[in-house]
Amino acid sequence: MNPVLVEAWRGDAVESAHAGALAVLDADGAVVASLGDIDRPIFPRSAVKALQALPLVESDAAERLRLNDDELALACASHNGEPEHVRTAAGMLAKAGVDAGVLECGAHWPYLDTVSRAMASRGETPTALNNNCSGKHAGFVCLACGLMGWNDSGLDLRQYVKGYVSPEHPVMREVTDALQSATGFDLSRAPRGVDGCSIPTFAIPLRRLALAFARFGTGRGLRAGEARAAKRLREAVAKSPFMVAGTGRFDTRAMERLGERVFCKVGAEGVYCAALPERGLGVAIKIDDGNTARAAEVAMAATIEAFVTLDDTDAAFMRGLSDVTLKNWNGIEVGALRAAKALRQL
Repeated sequence: MNPVLVEAWRGDAVESAHAGALAVLDADGAVVASLGDIDRPIFPRSAVKALQALPLVESDAAERLRLNDDELALACASHNGEPEHVRTAAGMLAKAGVDAGVLECGAHWPYLDTVSRAMASRGETPTALNNNCSGKHAGFVCLACGLMGWNDSGLDLRQYVKGYVSPEHPVMREVTDALQSATGFDLSRAPRGVDGCSIPTFAIPLRRLALAFARFGTGRGLRAGEARAAKRLREAVAKSPFMVAGTGRFDTRAMERLGERVFCKVGAEGVYCAALPERGLGVAIKIDDGNTARAAEVAMAATIEAFVTLDDTDAAFMRGLSDVTLKNWNGIEVGALRAAKALRQL
């Protein structure tokens, strides 16, 4: 049974407890710290978007299309669907000579409530550009430009891209190969499902995910082209952390504060992954009950506190994310969300 990683307190009593597992590895595969079962395959969901973006940069697609920091960061994003995110995704597609009609991620209302309400008040409905995965999918479309051959003017990109979410499509084969290469895990034998944005998702042990992010943060264990791509993506995200998530979101707040010292990315169902380049470490977390918005964020904040060198100001900032005061609608303090003892002893 996995240990409790995060506790929700009401007054001076624990009201809820969130169990989970955590792996911290270096790029050689050595386990630096672990809690719970790190060898059970789990679906990492959106936590691996940066690994899925590696072919976009390793190929010549990003360079040829002159994708900038905002656009590369958005390719790694689970964004709020704010106007800046929508414009950036549309801009990526325009550079490829197509529009949002090619996106196969589906449409949903923006995550940020104020944006959704503003759209509704104007009588607007969401499009695929508002989807939190639109940047990732725009990146897939841009990757298709490189795969189809730049000099073949007779090939219609729109037709070539069609069905790119299918496991057999050349785009998705490249993306899957990058994920397998980084994790060193045989995905042909892994349980496979369909992610929320319709691409394949594979169940991978936390041990392998942490290894992949240690490699992503250091370049060690990656092909030369992958290592260069990882470095470029980390730089882009450090310069444009807003694009990875958005207003009020943990990933944006943490990376705005800590810069290139941390690359962190949330996934659905209580998953979080991170690269800590200065320490040469990768982190992978899974909260058993799938609690992402509260428990997984607290667990990641406490892990960053444990393994990243922080000055007093940064430490106080991160403690505010790992020991969260809870208030009711009247603004009265009613409890706290806290990293449990197991995490504090890392």
